Amino acid sequence: MRAGESAGSAIARSVDLAQHVERLGYKRFWLAEHHSIPGLACSATPVLIGHVAAATTAIRVGSGGVMLPNHAPLVVAEQFGTLEALYPGRIDLGLGRAPGGDFATMRALRRDLQQSGEDFPALLQELRTYLGPEQPNQVVKAIPGQGSNVPITLLGSSLFSARLAAVLGLPFAFAAHFAPQQLYRAAQHYREQFQPSKVLQKPYLMIGVQVIAAETDAIAKRLFTTPQQRFLQLIRNRPVELLPPVDSMESLWQEWERAAVEDKLGAAIVGSDATVKAGLEKLVRDTGADEVIVVTDTYEHRDRLESYERVAGMGIA
Repeated sequence: MRAGESAGSAIARSVDLAQHVERLGYKRFWLAEHHSIPGLACSATPVLIGHVAAATTAIRVGSGGVMLPNHAPLVVAEQFGTLEALYPGRIDLGLGRAPGGDFATMRALRRDLQQSGEDFPALLQELRTYLGPEQPNQVVKAIPGQGSNVPITLLGSSLFSARLAAVLGLPFAFAAHFAPQQLYRAAQHYREQFQPSKVLQKPYLMIGVQVIAAETDAIAKRLFTTPQQRFLQLIRNRPVELLPPVDSMESLWQEWERAAVEDKLGAAIVGSDATVKAGLEKLVRDTGADEVIVVTDTYEHRDRLESYERVAGMGIA
């Protein structure tokens, strides 16, 4: 959200973006889960997914992702089973193990205050039981949900989920759009350790990356100061609303803050069509990515729409 903007207005812009990228031929539109963070209106992820799916016709809509330790697996299965029943063949379930908020918020969300990300594999197995075919003597069932086989992708920014996705033979999406530090290690590990499963016979790697494409490198770099300011505000524990771009960040941050923001946004691909196309091609070449998740944060909605349109016209897919 922009400063002073209502959640409804920000959500309406997301719906417009989904309709725009659907017309451009994008395959998926994913929504995140964040809690108790002023400026982010994405706490009720399944509700948003249903809203966007209702406003589109063909694009897959999913979670990028649901933070599974925050929720009872049965509830997640029922929610996404219902979404699949409403929009058959269009729902994705991306799963993460981070809290999606601070510690106090995590305590307010989680059913067991002793839970941590370490129990993620057990929660995942429980969830897959509810979404898969009914088992003999299964007492608790997700209705709707049971037998829906909603596609699951594991999300992560470290080796933990890369290892788990490889062992289980599931798709893996790496969050390089805000934590690129272990991107190449995780990509390599996932591919090398992948074990074929009923879901996948070979690895399927997705990479989330910040992208801003504009007429020139200079214009794009100026637009990029909006996500830079957003991460700066996050570091300072302030609201993370969209802020207008500035000509220079130098007067806005201290040296350690600059380093922290650049560390978070180190994988960003920002520039003219030629610059962005070269950057995306290098990313795919270096990681072996099967799919790129494009994350574009600009202050003006028209700049975001234009950026996605430019990327669609690069002929990379």
